[in-house]
Amino acid sequence: MDCPRCHSELRVENYRGIEADRCPNCEGMWLDYGELDQLEDMAFDKDELKGSLMFRSFEGELVCPKCGGRMQRFDYRAYNLELDFCERGHGTWMDAGEEKRVLELMEQRIKDLDRKAKAEAEWGDFLRKLGSPSFFDKVKGLFRK
Repeated sequence: MDCPRCHSELRVENYRGIEADRCPNCEGMWLDYGELDQLEDMAFDKDELKGSLMFRSFEGELVCPKCGGRMQRFDYRAYNLELDFCERGHGTWMDAGEEKRVLELMEQRIKDLDRKAKAEAEWGDFLRKLGSPSFFDKVKGLFRK
């Protein structure tokens, strides 16, 4: 199988337990269908909390190394990271370093969800205190003077 970017022959390598096809020249990586999810799971394996993988796609310039069809590009999970994928479901192409960016984004997703949960809990506490009689007594006391 040849690299869709520079047309060098891809070499099979084990990337963190995933059998990926790596280009020795441009260092891009081909992940077969389902392997992008496996890569994400290394950082964050709660699929229901990952968010949408793709909102829209558009025609890319690369061709699928498996079927030769024109690949589509998309903004990965609405982040500023464009990946290429085969519409026929053969897999995903990532340029050099993009696999690391996917892992970073999944780690950031965990932090964002933790921050969201903490903010919601604090807001809930505030609303409970707001509804307490002692809070209203204090507010009324401000206007009695």
